[in-house]
Amino acid sequence: MELAHSLLLNEEAYNQLGEVQRAEFIFDWLRYLEKLLLATSRSDVREKQKTLVEQLLSLLNSSPGPPTRKLLAKNLGILYSIGDTFSVYETIDKCNDLIRSKDDSPSYLPTKLAAVVCLGSLYKKLGRILVNTFTDTVGNILKAMKSAESQGRYEIMLSLQNILNGLGAAAIPCHRDVYKAAKSCLTDRSMAVRCAAAKCLLELQKEAIFMWSTDLDSVATLCFKSFEGSNYDVRISVSKLLGTVLAKAIISKHPGAAASRQSMRRVSLEEVLELLGTGFLRGSSGFLRASGDMLKGTSSVSRDVRVGVTQAYVVFVSTLGGTWLEKNFAAFLSHILSLVSQSHPKATQTQTDAVCGRRCVSFILRATIGGLLGEKAQIAAAKDICQAIWKLKKVMDAVMSDSNVETRLGSTDVTASQHMLVCALQELGNLTYSLGTTAAPLLQDSSSGILDSVISVIVHPSISVRLAAAWCLHCIAVALPSYLTPLLDRCLERLTVLKSSPEAVTGFSFAVAALLGAVKHCPLGIPHGKGKIIMTLAEDLLCSAAQNSRLSAQRTQAGWLLIAALMTLGPAVVSHHLARVLLLWKCVFPVSPKDLETEKSRGDSFTWQVTLEGRAGALCAVKSFVSHCGDLLTGEVIQRLLPPLPCAVDLLTQLSSVLKAYGSPLKTPSLVYRQRLYELLILLPPETYEGNLCAILKELAADLTASDTQVAASAFLLPPLCHRDDLVILSPLLQETDHRFIEEQLLLGNGIACGSLEYDPYAIYEKDVLGDSVPKPLPPVLSVISSAVKLFGVVCAHVGEAQRLLILEQLLDSIKHTKGARQQVVQLHVVSSLSSFLKYLAGSKGNLGPEEMRRLAVALVMGALESPNPLLRCAAAEAWARLAQVVDDGAFTAALAQVSFDKLKSARDVVTRTGYSLALGSLHRYLGGISSSQHLNSCVGILYTLSQDSTSPDVQTWALHSLSLVIDSAGPLYHMHVEPTLSLIIMLLLNVPPTHAEVQQSLGRCLNALITTLGPELQGNSTSISTLRTSCLLGCAVMQDNPDCLVQAQAISCLQQLHMFAPRHVNLSSLVSCLCVNLCSPYLLLRRAVLACLRQLVQREAAEVSEHAVMLAKDSREELTLDANIREVGLEGALLTLLDKETDQKLCNDIKETLNHMLTSMAVDKLSFWLKLCKDVLAASADFTTVTCVDTMQEEEGDKGDDASVLTTRNDDKSYPFTNPRWATRVFAAECVCRIINQCENAHSAHFDIALAQEMKKRDSRNDFLVLHLADLIRMAFMAATDHSDQLRLSGLETLLVVIRRFAAIPEPEFPGHVILEQYQANVGAALRPAFASETPPDVTAKACQVCSAWIASGVVSDLNDLRRVHQLLVSSLTKIQAGKEALSHLYNESASTMEILAVLKAWAEVYIIAVERHKSHRQPLKTTTCSEESVRNGSYSSDGLLDLVHTDLGTLSRLWLAALQDFALLTLPSEFASQLPVEGGAFYTAETSENAKLHYYNSWALILHATALWLTSTGFVVADPDEGVSHLSRPVTPTSMCQGSSSGATVKSPEDVCTDRFHLILGISVEFLCSLRSDATMESITACLHALQALLDVPWPRSKIGSDQDLGIELLNVLHRVILTRESPSIQLASLEVVRQIICAAQEHVKEKRRSAEVDDGAAEKETLPEFGEGKDTGGLVPGKSLVFATLELCVCILVRQLPELNPKLTGSPGVKATKPQVLSEDGSRLVSAALVILSELPAVCSPEGSISILPTILYLTIGVLRETAVKLPGGQVSSTVAASLQALKGIVSSPMARAEKSHTAWTDLLRSALTTVLDCWDPDGTHQELDEISLLTAITVFILSTSPEVTTIPCLQKRCIEKFKATLEIKDPVVQIKTYQLLLSIFQYPNPAVSYPYIYSLVSSIVEKLQEIDQRKPEDTTELQIFQEGIKVLEALVAIAEEQHRSQLVACLLPILISFLLDDNTLGSATSIMKSLHDFALQHLMQIGPQYSSVFKNVMASSPALKARLEAAIKGNQESVKVKIPTSKHTKNPGKNASIQLKTNFL
Repeated sequence: MELAHSLLLNEEAYNQLGEVQRAEFIFDWLRYLEKLLLATSRSDVREKQKTLVEQLLSLLNSSPGPPTRKLLAKNLGILYSIGDTFSVYETIDKCNDLIRSKDDSPSYLPTKLAAVVCLGSLYKKLGRILVNTFTDTVGNILKAMKSAESQGRYEIMLSLQNILNGLGAAAIPCHRDVYKAAKSCLTDRSMAVRCAAAKCLLELQKEAIFMWSTDLDSVATLCFKSFEGSNYDVRISVSKLLGTVLAKAIISKHPGAAASRQSMRRVSLEEVLELLGTGFLRGSSGFLRASGDMLKGTSSVSRDVRVGVTQAYVVFVSTLGGTWLEKNFAAFLSHILSLVSQSHPKATQTQTDAVCGRRCVSFILRATIGGLLGEKAQIAAAKDICQAIWKLKKVMDAVMSDSNVETRLGSTDVTASQHMLVCALQELGNLTYSLGTTAAPLLQDSSSGILDSVISVIVHPSISVRLAAAWCLHCIAVALPSYLTPLLDRCLERLTVLKSSPEAVTGFSFAVAALLGAVKHCPLGIPHGKGKIIMTLAEDLLCSAAQNSRLSAQRTQAGWLLIAALMTLGPAVVSHHLARVLLLWKCVFPVSPKDLETEKSRGDSFTWQVTLEGRAGALCAVKSFVSHCGDLLTGEVIQRLLPPLPCAVDLLTQLSSVLKAYGSPLKTPSLVYRQRLYELLILLPPETYEGNLCAILKELAADLTASDTQVAASAFLLPPLCHRDDLVILSPLLQETDHRFIEEQLLLGNGIACGSLEYDPYAIYEKDVLGDSVPKPLPPVLSVISSAVKLFGVVCAHVGEAQRLLILEQLLDSIKHTKGARQQVVQLHVVSSLSSFLKYLAGSKGNLGPEEMRRLAVALVMGALESPNPLLRCAAAEAWARLAQVVDDGAFTAALAQVSFDKLKSARDVVTRTGYSLALGSLHRYLGGISSSQHLNSCVGILYTLSQDSTSPDVQTWALHSLSLVIDSAGPLYHMHVEPTLSLIIMLLLNVPPTHAEVQQSLGRCLNALITTLGPELQGNSTSISTLRTSCLLGCAVMQDNPDCLVQAQAISCLQQLHMFAPRHVNLSSLVSCLCVNLCSPYLLLRRAVLACLRQLVQREAAEVSEHAVMLAKDSREELTLDANIREVGLEGALLTLLDKETDQKLCNDIKETLNHMLTSMAVDKLSFWLKLCKDVLAASADFTTVTCVDTMQEEEGDKGDDASVLTTRNDDKSYPFTNPRWATRVFAAECVCRIINQCENAHSAHFDIALAQEMKKRDSRNDFLVLHLADLIRMAFMAATDHSDQLRLSGLETLLVVIRRFAAIPEPEFPGHVILEQYQANVGAALRPAFASETPPDVTAKACQVCSAWIASGVVSDLNDLRRVHQLLVSSLTKIQAGKEALSHLYNESASTMEILAVLKAWAEVYIIAVERHKSHRQPLKTTTCSEESVRNGSYSSDGLLDLVHTDLGTLSRLWLAALQDFALLTLPSEFASQLPVEGGAFYTAETSENAKLHYYNSWALILHATALWLTSTGFVVADPDEGVSHLSRPVTPTSMCQGSSSGATVKSPEDVCTDRFHLILGISVEFLCSLRSDATMESITACLHALQALLDVPWPRSKIGSDQDLGIELLNVLHRVILTRESPSIQLASLEVVRQIICAAQEHVKEKRRSAEVDDGAAEKETLPEFGEGKDTGGLVPGKSLVFATLELCVCILVRQLPELNPKLTGSPGVKATKPQVLSEDGSRLVSAALVILSELPAVCSPEGSISILPTILYLTIGVLRETAVKLPGGQVSSTVAASLQALKGIVSSPMARAEKSHTAWTDLLRSALTTVLDCWDPDGTHQELDEISLLTAITVFILSTSPEVTTIPCLQKRCIEKFKATLEIKDPVVQIKTYQLLLSIFQYPNPAVSYPYIYSLVSSIVEKLQEIDQRKPEDTTELQIFQEGIKVLEALVAIAEEQHRSQLVACLLPILISFLLDDNTLGSATSIMKSLHDFALQHLMQIGPQYSSVFKNVMASSPALKARLEAAIKGNQESVKVKIPTSKHTKNPGKNASIQLKTNFL
C-alpha cells in the first residue's frame, strides 16, 4: 500500500495487483492524493496536471465503486481549482459523452455514474468559471435521468445539488427544469432518491424565489406526497426542506426587481400555518379530492404523512429561531392546539387517531418550547398555555351549565375540546418539570393562576383531561417539592367535599395518586401522617361505593387507586396500614367457589361491571404492594395474601361465561381484570399459586389463540424478546432517535393505538419510563397479550412435563388450523410465549423435558424463522439460540446448525435465507462461543456466499450481520479467516451502492467485530499485521465518507476500537474533525457514537483533542454548524452548549464524563479558559435570577478592571457564547468550579499563595494561578447560591464552602495580619442570607448552616461586629429549632426537619469547638485578663470574643446537643432492642421516620459529641441539675429533659447521677462508634470522637471515673488499639495516643490517691503491712485482658514496631542489638514514636513495685531501641525529635521512685545496669559502625550517671567503659561533638555525690586542660573553636569550685595563664579579628570574676609571673577606658568580692 502514496498513480504497481486489490489500491491513492494536492505548491501541480487528469479520467472507465467515484470526482475538482483550468472543458465534454453513451449494460453503469458525480464536483469547486457550459450539462444530465434506474436518479439529484451550489445565482435559467425533475424524484419509489431530491431542492430554494412564493402551495403538497410511505430518513430530509422553505417564505426580503412585479406578496404566518395544518389534517390529498372523501367519511390521513408534517413544524420553528417563537408564541400555540380541536372532527375521529394526533401536537410543543426557549421565555410560554386552558375551561363551563341534560351530554364541544386540553396540560407539566425550582416565580404569580387552572379542569367530563390534569400536578410537584404537600391537602380536601360528583371522585383520586407517585422523586418527602389520611379516605370510598349506584364504579376505582398509589411510599409508611389493606383484599373476593357460583347467578351487567372494576383494582393494589414494599413480604404476609388467589383464578376461568351472559359492556372490564391478575401473578413467586397452575395455563393458551384478536402487534410484543444486537438490522424505527415519541406510532401500524394514560389510569403513579414523559400504557387488548406472554413463560416452566407437552401441541395445532392474517397473529403470540418460556427456563437453569418437547419447540421456531414478518424472524432466531442453551447438548446444537445449513443451501426465497442465516449466527450466542473449527468453516462459507448476493440487499444485510455474530462468538478461532473476511468487507464497502445503507451498516458491524477479534495484535509491525491494519483503516475511511449517518456512526465506533488497540496508527486530527462535524447531527445514534468516542479519546489525550478541534474550527473552509462556537469557546464550550440542548440521558452522561476528563487533565494548564467557561454559563442566567449580584460586587471591589468587563459583556448580547443555559447546565458548571479547585490543589503551591502567584505572574505573564481568580470564584459561588433553582443554590453553597476552606488561611500581602478573603465578607453574607428565609427548603438551609459555621470557624473575619452578621443567621435558625420536632414546617417529611435541626446543631458545635480552641491557644502564651468592653467595641480581636458570642446561647445549645446525642444513642442500638425505644420517637425524630433520620444523625453526631464534651469539661461536670443549666443563661423554650423515664422521675436524680449519665452517654457513643468502625466512617467523625474523649479526660471528675474502673480503661485501650490498627492516618493515631496518655494519667492519679489515703488511714505505723497498690500487686504478674498496663504496652509496641520494624526481634531475627543503619523518621512518624515513648515512661508509676519489675525490661528495651534506631548524625549537632523523646523517657524511667523503693530496688538496679550496658554496646568495638550519633549516646550515658542511684553506675566495669567513651569522644575532631561533650562533662563534674563524679574528674581533666592549651597555642579561627574554648573554661571553672582547698591553687594556676594568654593589648585590639576580640572579652570577664573569688591564689600566680601580670593590667586599663568606668566604682566592687570569697570558703567546708 505504501506504493500508492505518490502524486501520480504508480501504474506499474497497479498492474501487478488482482481485481480486489486494485480497487483498494486506487481508493488508497485517491485518499492520499486529496491530502497531497492541498499541500503541494501550484507550480508542482501544474507540471504534472496533464498526466494526472489523464490518469484520473482513465479511472472513470475502470468501473469505480461508489466511494471511489466520489473521491475521484473530489480530486478532479481540487486539481482544477489549484492548477490550470484550460483543459477543464475537455474533461466536462468527456463526462457528458460518457453520460450520453447508449450502452445500457450493468457493467457500464459505474462509469456513467462516476461521470455524473465528476460533473457535480467540478461545478461545485469551479462554479462560475464554467457558467457558459452549464446549460448543456444540466440538459444532458436531466435527459439521462429519464432512462436512469434508482442509483442513477440518486446520483443525478446529488450532482445537481452540487452544480446549483457551485453556480449560485448564475444557475437561474435552469431552475425550473431542475425543479421539475426533482419534483418527480421526490415521490420516487426508492427512498434514497427521495432523500437526494430533498437535498437538491433544499439547495435550489436558496436562489429559486418561486419555491417560497408563487409555487409555495405546490411545494407543500409535493412534500406531503413525499411523506406517504416514506421511511425515517426521507421524513427527516423532506421535513427539513418543507420547514426551511416555509420559514424562508415568512422571513424573506424580496429583492427590488421582484418587488416591482406586483404578483410577489409576503406570505403571512397564518397562511403558512394553514398550509402545514392542511397537511397534518388532510394529508397530501389536496382540497378538492378530500371534500368528496370527507362526505363519504372514509379518508383518514396516513400516519407517516402526519409524522412528517409534525417534524416539518419543528424544523419550521427551529429555522425561525427562539426569538421569533417568543414573539409569535400565542398565535403558534393556538394554531397547534387547533390541530386536535373540534373544528377538525376527522383528525380525532377514533380514539386511536386522537391519541396519535395528540402525540404529534405534544411533540411539536415539546421540541419548540423545550428546545428553543430559554427559561425566562419558557415561563412566559407557560403563562400563555395557562391562558389557553382557562379559555377552554370557559367554553366547557358554558356547555356544562346548559340546563337541558340531553343537549348537554350530546354536545360535541365537550368531547372535542378535550384533546386540546390534554395537550396543553401535558406541555404545561413537561415545561414545569424541566424548569424545576426555577419555575417558582411562575407559580407565585397570582395573575396567571396556574394551579387554579389545572385544578379547575380536574373535574372535566372527559377522563383523558382529568388524567392529564393529574399528571400536570405530578410534574409541578416533582419540579417544586414545596408544593407537594399543599397540593395533596387541597386535592384530598376536594375529594372529601365533592364525594358525590362522579367526575370529582375520579379526577381528584387521579390527582392524589399522581402526587403520591411524585413523592419518590422528592427526597424531602411528605409528612408521615398523610398516609393515614389517604388510607382512611380510601376505605371510606370503598365502603360507601355500594350506597349510590351512580357513583359506585367511580368510588370503587378511586378507593383502590389511592391504596395502590399509597404503596409507592415504601415499607416505612405502608407497614402501618398493611393490616387494613390485607383485610380489604380478603373481603373483595368471595370466600369459596360456591359463593362464586351464587354470584354468577345473581348480579346484572352493571353490578358485574362494578365488581370487576373493584377486583381489578384490588389486584392492582396488591401488585403495587409487592413491587414497592418487597421488604414487608415476610412469610406471614404472603400467607395472608394467598387465600383470595384461587378464587381470583376461578373467576378468571368463569369470565367467558359471564361475558356471554351479560354481553359487550363487560368486555373491557373483563380484559382489564385479566391483565391485572396476570401482572400480579408475574410478580409473585410461582410456588404461591402452585395449585392453580394448570387452570392458569389453559386460560393463557386460550388468550393467546383467541379467535377475536385481529391486530398483529408485533412491534410492541417482540422487541423485548429479540436480542438487542439483532434489532439493528430491522427498520431504523426500532432504533433510538430523537423522534421516537412520534415515530412509535408508525412502528405499531395503522390499526393500533399508541400508548396513552386513559388506557390504564393506574399507570399514573408508576415510575415514569423516560424522565419527564407521561406514562404511556398500551390499550388493554394489547397489554393483556403482553402480560399473558410473560406469565406463560413462568407458568409453563413450573407445570409438569406432560402438561407442558400437551399445551405446546395445542398451540402448534392452533397455528395450523388458522388461515391468513389470523394465522399470523396466532403464530406471533405463540412464538412470543415460547420465546418467553425458553428465556425463563434459561434464566432459572431449568430443563426442557423429553425428546418430544424438543421436536415441538423446533417445529414452532422453524415456522417462525420462515415468517414474512422480519421482527418475528428475529425473535425466532433468539428463541433458536435459547433452545440450544436450554438443551445444552452438543449433538442437538449440531443438529440445529445442520437444519440451517440445509435450508440455506436449498432455499432461494429472501425470507428463508434471512431467517436461517440469522439463526446460524445467533446459535452459539449463549453457549460460550463456537468451539468447532469445522462448523466455523461451514458457517463462514455459506455466509460469504449470501453476503455477495447483490440481487437482494436484505439477504446481504442479514448474512453480514450474522457473520459479525459468528466472528464475535468464534473469538481467537477466527484468526485463520480474518484476511479473507477483511478483503470481502472492503470489496463490498467499495462496491455496494449508496442507496443500500443497511448493507453498509452490517459491513460496519463486521469490521468492528474483526477489529475486536484482532485486539492488541493490531499494534504489531509485521507486514501481515500492517496490511490488515491498513485495510481496517481503509474500511473506516470508506464508511466515514458514506452519506448515511448510521454508517458514519459505525465508522466512528470502528475507529474508536482501533484507537483503543493501536493508538499510534489512528490519525487523531482527522478523527477529531470528523467528530466535531457530527456533534450536532440530527441522528441521535451518530451523536452517541461521537460522544462515546470523544469520551475515550480525552481519557488519554485531552489536550491534543482540544487543540485539534480548535485548529479545525479555524481552518475549516466549509462552514460547520458548530465551528463558530468551537472557535470562540473551544470544544469544551461546544460540549457545554450541547449538554444544554441535549435531552437524551445517556448522551448527557457521556458529555459530562468527557468534560470531566478534559477538566481533570487540562484545567490547571488552561485555568482562565475553564473559569471563564463556567462563569459565562453561570452569568448567562444572572440577568434572569438576581440583578443584585453584580451591584454588590461593584460596591465591594471598587474599580477593579475585570468588573467593568463583566458589565460590558452583559450589555452586548452578541459576545455571549451561552444564551440562557438551563439550570441543570448551570449546576454542572458550578460542580466544575469545585473540581477545578480540587485539581489545583494537587498542582503548584502558588495556586493558594497570592504573593508567590503574583511574583510568578510577573516573571512570565503566561503563568496563571487560581488565587488570582478569587474574585471570580466568589462571584460564581454567589450567583449560584442566590439563584431560583434549589439544586443550583446547593451547588453554589458547596462551591462557597470549598472556596472558604481552601482560601481561608492565605494572607493578604498588602495588609499584613489580614487574609485575602476578608474583603469578600459582604458577598459571603449576602450569599448566605436568602438561605435562611422562612420559605427555603430544609436541605438548602442545612447546607447554608454548614457554610456559616465554616466561615466563622475559618477565622477570616476577626472583627466581632462583622462576624455578628453571619452569627445572627445561625442565632435565628437556633430560635427556629428550639421548639424541637413540632415547630418546623409541615411541608415535608419529618426527617427533613430532623436534618435541618441537626445541621443547625452541628454548625453551632463547629463554631463552639473553634471558639474554645482559639481561646485556649490565646490563653496559653500570655495569661491576660479578659478584654475590656472598649477594645471589643473598637473591633480589636479578642480571643474570647467568639466564645462570648456563643456563650449567650450555650445553655440552650448544651441541652439540645445532649438531646441529639441521646437520640443518636437510641438510634444506634441494635435491632433487638427496638422494643425498648420510646414510642413517640426522640427529641428530634419521630418513631415512624427513624430510618430516614438515622442518616442525618450519622452525618452530624461527631461534632456535636465533641462540642458537648468540651462544654461538660468547661463546667467541670459540676452542673447541679440538668434543668437549671448555668444560672445566667437564657432559658430554652422547651425543657428537653434528658429523657429520664418520666418528668416526675427527673427530679429524683442527684447531680452525681446526672453527671454519670452524661459521662456514660459520651463514652458509650464513642466506644460504640470506634469499636465497629464502618468502612464509610469519615476521618472527620473519628477525629472528632477522639477529641471528645480527650476533652472529657481533661477534667478530674471523669478521670477519676476511668481511673477507678479498670475494666472501663482496658476496654477503651483495646478500642483505641483497634483504631490504630485499622486507620493509617497519623493524625488519628496521634489523637488516639493522646487519649491513651490521659487514661494512664487517670490510673496514676487513682493509684496515688489510694496510696495517700492508705497512708493517712494507717498513720506511720507498721510500714510493712501497707498493701501494695498499682498493677502487679505483690506478685508482679500482669494478666492480658485484665491489665491496663499490658493493654497499653501492646498499643505502644504496635505504634513503635510499625514505625521502626527493627525493634521487633522476630523480624530482625535476633533478640540482641543488631547493627543496622539508623534512620530519620518522617515528621508524623517521629511524633507518633515520641508520643508512645511518653506513655511508656509513665507506666512504672501505675504499677506496684513488683509490677514495675515485670514491665521494666520491655520499656527499657523499647526506649533504648528507639534511641539506637534513630540516633542519626544531623548537621549542627541537632538531635532528632525521636532521640530527644527517648532521652526524656529514659530520664523519666530511671528516675522513677520505684528504682528506690525497697521492694524493687535491687531488681531495678540490675536491670538498669543491663540497660546501660546495652547503650554502651551500641558503639561498635571495631569503630566501623560510625553512623550513630555519639552525642545522643553520650547523653544517654549521662542520663544514667546523673539520674539513677549511684550503685548503678559506680561498679568499676561500667564506670571504666563510660569513661573510655568520654575520652574517645573528646578525641573526635568534630567541634560540635566536642562542645556537647564538654557540656555533658560539666553536668557530671557538678554531680553532688563524689563517688560518682570524682572518677570522671580524675580520668578526664588532664586531657581537657591539654586540649585547651592546644587551642591556646593555635589561636581559635572560627566561632565553633571559640565555643569549644569557652565550654572548656567553664568545665575548669566548675572544677575549681568543686576542688578541695589544697588542690585549688594548682587548678587556678593552670587556668589563669590560659585565660591571660588571650588578652590583647591596645595596639593589637584594634586590628584583631572579631573572634579574637570576643575571646579577649571572655577571658577578661572571667579573670575579673576569678580574681576576687580566689584572691590569695590569684595573687601568688600573678607574683610568680610578672609578664602575665603586666598583660592583665594593660587589658583592664584598656577595658576601663573603653567603657568609661570611673575608678571608685571598681574599688567598691572589689571589696564585696572578697567577702563573697570568704563566705564561699566557709560554705564549701
